Amino acid sequence: MTLTVRLAAEEDTAAVKACVLAAFERYIGRIGRPPAPMLLDFLAEIRARHVWVVLEEQCVVGSLVQYETERGFYIDTVAVLPESQGTGAGKALLVFAEQEARQRGFNSVYLCTNSKMTENQILYPRIGYVEYERKHESGYDRVFYNKPLGQAQASVGSAA
Repeated sequence: MTLTVRLAAEEDTAAVKACVLAAFERYIGRIGRPPAPMLLDFLAEIRARHVWVVLEEQCVVGSLVQYETERGFYIDTVAVLPESQGTGAGKALLVFAEQEARQRGFNSVYLCTNSKMTENQILYPRIGYVEYERKHESGYDRVFYNKPLGQAQASVGSAA
């Protein structure tokens, strides 16, 4: 299976939205409301060049929302279709985000997850993320992680 990461185009809006909704739907009951990624204005994020997609055989199977903030390089959302989870699509997106951050001159990335998404609190430390803060923000209890970036690794294909 070959995965390709590229910048999302406006015509990807429906696929990106469907991917995020499918990936995060299972958390609604746990959180008691839709997780923040489900509420994004996907077209606006795509137009701002914040969204990347991972393709398998030309079909969107995952999406990534990332951008620069005052605090650093932020990975806002990583979503993979449920039927494509475990295929390496999520890893490809995270590796891509880290490479993109390096190319933009950042020596770390940060992200957050909802405190009720306990799976993420196991995953992120396993792949080098360090928890640095917990706070209630925008109506959600969030756990923030930072990952220092080492030397650049082999690049993942991208089109800017």
